[in-house]
Amino acid sequence: MSSSAQKPTMLQRALNWIERVGNKLPHPVTLFAILAALVLVLSAVFSAAGLQVESPGEEGETVQVTNLLSASGIEYIFTSMVDNFINFAPLGVVLATMIGIGIAERTGLISVLLRGFILSIPKALITFGLVFAGIMSSVASDAGYVVLPPLGAILFAALGRHPLAGLAAAFAGVSAGFSANLLLSGTDVLLGELTIQAASTIDPAYAEQMNLAMNYYFIFVSTFFLAVIGTLVSQFVVEPRLGEYKGDYRETLTSLTGTEKKGIFWSMGSALLTTILLALLIVPSNAPLRGEGGAVVQSPFMDSLVVVIIIAFFIPGLVYGIVTKNIRNDTDVANQLSDTMASMGMFILLAFTAGQFVAYFEETNLGTFMAVYGADFLQSINLTGIPLILVFVLIVGFINLFIGSASAKWAILAPVFVPIMMQLGYSPELTQMAYRVADSSTNIITPLMTYFAIIIAFAQQYDKNMRIGSLIAVMLPYSVAFLLFWSLLLVVWMLTGIPLGPNGPIEYNG
Repeated sequence: MSSSAQKPTMLQRALNWIERVGNKLPHPVTLFAILAALVLVLSAVFSAAGLQVESPGEEGETVQVTNLLSASGIEYIFTSMVDNFINFAPLGVVLATMIGIGIAERTGLISVLLRGFILSIPKALITFGLVFAGIMSSVASDAGYVVLPPLGAILFAALGRHPLAGLAAAFAGVSAGFSANLLLSGTDVLLGELTIQAASTIDPAYAEQMNLAMNYYFIFVSTFFLAVIGTLVSQFVVEPRLGEYKGDYRETLTSLTGTEKKGIFWSMGSALLTTILLALLIVPSNAPLRGEGGAVVQSPFMDSLVVVIIIAFFIPGLVYGIVTKNIRNDTDVANQLSDTMASMGMFILLAFTAGQFVAYFEETNLGTFMAVYGADFLQSINLTGIPLILVFVLIVGFINLFIGSASAKWAILAPVFVPIMMQLGYSPELTQMAYRVADSSTNIITPLMTYFAIIIAFAQQYDKNMRIGSLIAVMLPYSVAFLLFWSLLLVVWMLTGIPLGPNGPIEYNG
């Protein structure tokens, strides 16, 4: 990793230290294997100690640590290994999405569209637009992790800027800004349902009038707020530290040729036709991809966004390749897709070891123990007001380093914290928003986040020496800035008393 020729600042020295320490960690494939083995050992130790906690949300029920080194545990290890690999959440999403993206990339469509984009807009707005697009990508669930970071790298390379800076800006928007958006998404549904259920244990009448858009006003404003923060961090911290790119990858920025313009015209025409056809599957009230009662947020359409993305990239990419003669027959298509999949070998290997760790961690119930002990600590310190909310944010941010799934973590924490906050006079809506701020902000600095491995794989295309410490050092400024300033925005919101969303008060007066 190169650095600026000027004397490094205190912040840059700290990040360099984090990079050096982090890079002493084993290769990510090895690290996940070691962590999986550590979970096995801890499960045996804690199980032998008889460790148990009360199950969140299930009064009278207890949760114990499952010993994976027992006879039944060893049986589980051997019989589940293939399933743990296959069921690793990003594996199918990434590989399937790359079918569509791969053909668009290999035919040159993505490159030529980025060149056209760069030539047509003010360069000062490109970083903001990239972070903003990353934040908005949460509408498409996890697909943004696969689509935008590599596009951001290509975009910055075409501008003569460090491609890792573009990858980092996109990754920050997609992951650290996951809970901000101009639209409601599946996240609002998943978390909202859990919040309403937790609130009903204290005040069923209050829970009945809650709605899934309870945080909408705040996340709407946060979209622009975080895009600005992410842009400033990129331009004044990340890019100066990365310095000039000295790698082999180059993206030439030249004017579009007549053939390329013709290819764009026909590919965009095919994209428009594809969009219309897809819209017929979702827009009409009786469309086949609508949910029960005509719902859109909870619907087969939202469950099939990966397929939609594959189609949205594949068809225009195919048309562009045919028009520009980059594709002449079906063999060319198969070869280009094969080349794309060949580049995913490291990610597949990472998915195998990471899948074992994630499965073991869940099977042992260690995540539940961490969450419950965190909740007990928050109760024991007897804080109130803004300090309570800020400590809650910090605790959730820390827990998020070990439990990546927002919904799984909230399923554990909501039954504990929502009632606590309500008893202290704070609304479930506020508790949920504080949770979302913390959960999103630290996503980008934990190797245990399910998409961290694919980001490293993308980054290594531009810097073969990129390792865990290097990526954490690049992303840490975003994480700290988002956590700090997003929390301050929430504090300001609390002080002004502005509703967080439709019927989304700050205080609870039940």
